[in-house]
Amino acid sequence: MTAAGSTIPELFTPKQPLHVLTLTPFYPVLGDDAQGCFVAEPLAELARLGVANTVRAVQPFYRGGTTVGTSAVPAQWVRFFSLPGGWGLSSSGAFLFARLLPEVRRLHGSHPVQVIHAHSALPCGHAALLLSRELKIPFAVTVHGLDAFSNRQVKGRAGEWCARVSRSVYRSACSAICISEKVRDQVIEGAGPRVNTTVIYNGVNPEAFSPSDSEPDEPAILSVGNLIPVKGHELLLRALAAVQNQFPKVALEIIGDGAERPHLRKLAADQGIAGKVHFRGRQSRRQVADAMKRATVFALPSRYEGLGCVYLEAMSAGKPVIACRGQGIEEVIEQGTNGCLIGAGDLQELTDTLVRLLQQPDLRRTMGQAARRTVLQGYSLGHQAARLFRLYRECQA
Repeated sequence: MTAAGSTIPELFTPKQPLHVLTLTPFYPVLGDDAQGCFVAEPLAELARLGVANTVRAVQPFYRGGTTVGTSAVPAQWVRFFSLPGGWGLSSSGAFLFARLLPEVRRLHGSHPVQVIHAHSALPCGHAALLLSRELKIPFAVTVHGLDAFSNRQVKGRAGEWCARVSRSVYRSACSAICISEKVRDQVIEGAGPRVNTTVIYNGVNPEAFSPSDSEPDEPAILSVGNLIPVKGHELLLRALAAVQNQFPKVALEIIGDGAERPHLRKLAADQGIAGKVHFRGRQSRRQVADAMKRATVFALPSRYEGLGCVYLEAMSAGKPVIACRGQGIEEVIEQGTNGCLIGAGDLQELTDTLVRLLQQPDLRRTMGQAARRTVLQGYSLGHQAARLFRLYRECQA
């Protein structure tokens, strides 16, 4: 058994160490160990399989300095020149390549790199493509969200150029690693059917996110996510207002921060539920895990989600989760068995689902147990690491 609670088949035990260069704009920093945790946490499991990771976490120079956070696999932060804005994003990979090339050449000479693993097409995937061509090292790129070509984030001609560069990255990679089938569909639609893709779902540490021995005395709904419109917090507040008379002691805890916070606070006051809603801001990984232990129900009615690690974490903690149909998490949740799916933006369905779960402790218990089994059977960090290890070996072939 690994620390993440899954058995790794013997076929994954390497005969010799594998050296991977990880390039990522996401990685934990001092004061925010949740930033990039989905990149950092699998690396410790990969190390158990014999994978040595050299991590370069990258940041445009105009965003200011970054203090390295604590992680099982430490990273070196690299600042590079880039123009701000959409045109800057489209060209950022080339600048990052120029910044990294001398160092990676030296590294490869002293400790040969077998695979470069980039996270997101821009800038890291583009830099990995150029490094691959220069140094003859295969590369893979993980696509972490539905905006696979950055043309939702960046509009107009600049967005078209971002999409063009991203297509080149996906077509040149030994594999475009997608965090769900929904994300893979986006990549294939934009880059063509001949692009080599594989789905590797994110994993969760089921020891860190484990069930509580008992439920809270008072019903508590938990939501974790950036406070932006697509996450559905406004819908959740309106649903809480709709059930408060039936469940007068229910409270809502929201972890996360963002531009929507003032609007959501005002909405809670307007709905007469300000005293029941607790905005916690950003929290550490341990604080999130503790919040999931004390929750009754986890709900994040997001309408734009490639997968959503927080759903897996809540499932690992043995909680019934509420998510939206049509999102990546739909590939994991079996409706009514290990979680609940609602229509995006459907207030009535969200309200009805909350009522059903809050009314029925036996249903919550069986659903939470099924959710936990789902994670243990296929969505732990150990499972994710084993799949990544296999892919790295395939890239070398």
